[in-house]
Amino acid sequence: MIKIAIDAMGGDNAPEKIVQGAIDSLALRENIHIVLVGKEDAVNAELSKYQYDRSRVSVVNATEVIETGEPPVAAIREKKDSSLVVAQKLVRDGEADAFISSGSTGAILVGGQLIVGRIKGIRRTPLAPLIPTTKGASLLIDCGANVDARPEDLVQFARMGSIYMERVCKVKKPRVGIVNIGAEEEKGNALVKETFPLLKACEDINFIGNVESRDIPYGAADVIVTEAFVGNVILKLYEGVGSALISEIKKGMLSNLKGKLGALMVKKNLKGVVKKFDASEYGGAPMLGLKALVVKTHGSATEKEIKNAIMQCVDFVEAKTIDKINAIVS
Repeated sequence: MIKIAIDAMGGDNAPEKIVQGAIDSLALRENIHIVLVGKEDAVNAELSKYQYDRSRVSVVNATEVIETGEPPVAAIREKKDSSLVVAQKLVRDGEADAFISSGSTGAILVGGQLIVGRIKGIRRTPLAPLIPTTKGASLLIDCGANVDARPEDLVQFARMGSIYMERVCKVKKPRVGIVNIGAEEEKGNALVKETFPLLKACEDINFIGNVESRDIPYGAADVIVTEAFVGNVILKLYEGVGSALISEIKKGMLSNLKGKLGALMVKKNLKGVVKKFDASEYGGAPMLGLKALVVKTHGSATEKEIKNAIMQCVDFVEAKTIDKINAIVS
């Protein structure tokens, strides 16, 4: 059985949607065991709404919750009985294979480093969400963990990202690109210029060169390498533009009778397009380079995102991804 420890109290929809997503995942695989960590009474109250195999779900009590606005380092050190800390300790101690939380990003990142721990030889641990494109999904690495990365860090990001896409997402020879302001090799800031030849010299990745941000939604690369400041800007703009476009399309279609009739005709096709570009279909953002998988889902994660994040963890563990990452730094 693959055991997934879940912070049941993290995020805007906890514990209701967290528990629902966990229960939904049980129907997808028979080798999943869920460990829900949080305030026992609240978690059990949600579980009582469902019929499920009780041998495949455990509840571990944790009396505290780390709130989004708390200083991450202080919260991890002071709230030792928080759902986030207790769940990550289960992973550290080998009682769970992976960890999921919709809670404080800062606390998850700090806890990943201090509790779960880095793989020996990994300098920085990036946060790497899968973002939807016209060709499927691309891994954006890093999107928020390391704003002051060095060229050697970006090389490790590229190698870990390539392993993730190949092992977990089943992409053969994933294309690796580095974010730049132009396609030409000589363009970019000092970090990109120093990193480019290092990536070009990597024999274990399929490096295709520079990728401009406008080409990312069209699936220009399977692994998109950048430092966290640029990555976070890309991710937030990506999400914002997508949400705004969907809102404006709905508004336009429902503004008059002709639009409403047209909406009825294209409703099925539009649903397929929206689903393709729904980031929650791909689970959460994995934090790579740790001794076990840590996944950060959106703070507003619904049961669908939690369910998909669980499947993401199962695929990661089954593919022995940690062993492969270990091999690149051994």
